[in-house]
Amino acid sequence: MMELIFQMVVPLTIAAVALYAMGKRVDVYDALTQGAGEGLGVMVKIIPAMVGLLTAVYMLRASGVLEALGTLLAPLLTKMGVPPETVGLLLVRPVSGNAALGVGTELIQTYGPDSTVGRTAAVMLGSTETTFYTIAVYFGSAGVKKTRYAVPAALCADVAAFLAAAWAVRVVFG
Repeated sequence: MMELIFQMVVPLTIAAVALYAMGKRVDVYDALTQGAGEGLGVMVKIIPAMVGLLTAVYMLRASGVLEALGTLLAPLLTKMGVPPETVGLLLVRPVSGNAALGVGTELIQTYGPDSTVGRTAAVMLGSTETTFYTIAVYFGSAGVKKTRYAVPAALCADVAAFLAAAWAVRVVFG
């Protein structure tokens, strides 16, 4: 019974929105196409920022800079209770979700999904955001040029989330 309910959530939601719009005498198709057109306009604005960010991430990974930073930060991370193996994820996650997913996949394949490293990586992936990408997308689409306090605040939130993820894995799984 529950499986049927979950399968019907999306179709019922679409039907409810369509019925509500008909009741309000809204042309649903016109609203949909207008929204899709606006979405394409936003995409055109943010593509340059996305290409730049993804290029930078791949260059850092290919050059070995991320690995060198990992080696450098390992003692500090160990003292803070964060598995040093996750340093690549810590450095890449704020910049690129795809690169972070790749790093997380490598960690889980190498150490196993039930290992402390694998669990910590999974929780970190789920509890943090691609900060620079998000700032580029939302601020770029809104035309905001000055991100003076947004970037440091978002990076502080990322650090807090990484520490909380490592802490939660230690508390829940020992």
